Amino acid sequence: MNDDREERAKRAVGRHAVDAYVRDNTCIGLGTGSTAKYAIERVGECVREGMRLHVVATSATTERMCRDAGVTLVALGDEPIDVAIDGADEIAPDWSLIKGGGGALFREKAVALAAQKFVVIGTRRKLVHRLGDFGVPVEVIPFSTQFVAREIAALGASVVLRRDGDGKPIASDNGNALLDCHFGPILAPLVLDRIVRDLHGVVATGLFVGLTSHVLISEENGAITDFERANARG
Repeated sequence: MNDDREERAKRAVGRHAVDAYVRDNTCIGLGTGSTAKYAIERVGECVREGMRLHVVATSATTERMCRDAGVTLVALGDEPIDVAIDGADEIAPDWSLIKGGGGALFREKAVALAAQKFVVIGTRRKLVHRLGDFGVPVEVIPFSTQFVAREIAALGASVVLRRDGDGKPIASDNGNALLDCHFGPILAPLVLDRIVRDLHGVVATGLFVGLTSHVLISEENGAITDFERANARG
């Protein structure tokens, strides 16, 4: 799939997710990233068409996009979240995910945990046989960055502090450091997530396990396949 087709596929699946899963007079969670932005775009249209929606945003970027679109924002915990819609960096056959390429992993996971349904959207490129080609983002309290990086490296990972184009460390919306950790093929994502989260100073990892209710994949031919998990929450 070339880049133009990939972008059209992202737009199609983002908009489709809203049409399929968002209902009037509900609170929804909206993710962050190049696919989720199209869901945000569609939610703005729905509001202008008369739907009554409140949104819990997963990042400052998503908050800004929602405000620009005239969408009402609420804080996490203010209202029950009917459905959360977000993209992923990798989607494995067991629906475990790597997320956080945009740096919003802590808030994305918080919203996914709170939602009755967590709908993951992506293109065929996001499907993998096993997680691990994409580095696992890890959000860390700045004071503990070097300690955590050393401990994760001791697990066999290549660890890189995320920096901007000028070489300055990039902070999450929570003011924390971001480590990109390449473990190679991840055989047991739930176990790895627990091991890393047990390190003092780790706020969250980009491993999402057991949270996904639905996966929507935009195919190269423009069709969208909706996979529903048998034991989906809600």
